[in-house]
Amino acid sequence: MEILELARWCNELLEVKSFDDYCPNGLQVHAADQATSVVSGVTASLELIETAVEVGADVLLVHHGYFWKGEPAALTGVKGRRVRELMRHGISLLVYHLPLDAHPELGNNVGLGRALGLDGVPLGDSSLIWGATLAEELLPASLVLRIAEKLGREPLMLGPDRPLRRIAWCTGAAQGAVVEAAAAGFDAFISGEVSEQTYHLARELDITYLAAGHHATERFGVQALGRRIAETFDLDWLYADLQNPV
Repeated sequence: MEILELARWCNELLEVKSFDDYCPNGLQVHAADQATSVVSGVTASLELIETAVEVGADVLLVHHGYFWKGEPAALTGVKGRRVRELMRHGISLLVYHLPLDAHPELGNNVGLGRALGLDGVPLGDSSLIWGATLAEELLPASLVLRIAEKLGREPLMLGPDRPLRRIAWCTGAAQGAVVEAAAAGFDAFISGEVSEQTYHLARELDITYLAAGHHATERFGVQALGRRIAETFDLDWLYADLQNPV
């Protein structure tokens, strides 16, 4: 199918016009007109591009692309090298950031909740924070084990160590949202990254904070969207899980 048609379909499915994002969503690099084979991954790194080249893909679908607000616009250095490789091998780049965090069926947040057995909902119509109330209390140590088992890495836990009944989460670098989660009455908040000040916030807000990994918490959306594309349009698709400890 035509890459522009695929991009329009994804844009409509994920309602990209509803988001004021930090980067352009949709087709970021138009390297070829046709789409026959898709590789999806979290970040459009050179390693992921090389993986797409190896398998002969002509579309790369990622959560983290290029052209972020505040970064230099010139295609030089690392970004220039990445874009050059995409263009040289005829691989177009599709990027969906916040729309792929928020989607109620294919998004990172709903995917993380499902993986951890948390039946959650967004805190509001426009909120990226999800929350769930458990039928029974859960010990923080049990939640740590569950995260380690499902995500393949042990999270860093901060704050109080007491039974949990209400758990909120937001994938990626949403450690600052621990303040909103605490204000909404949640006992614990899960995100990807952690900052120095998160330690103090968790203690002073009296909320358990778990840093489960930016990459680890944001692997769900690109898999779900890639699978949906493959099923809808009968395209070849491969998810490349390139490990990242952060």
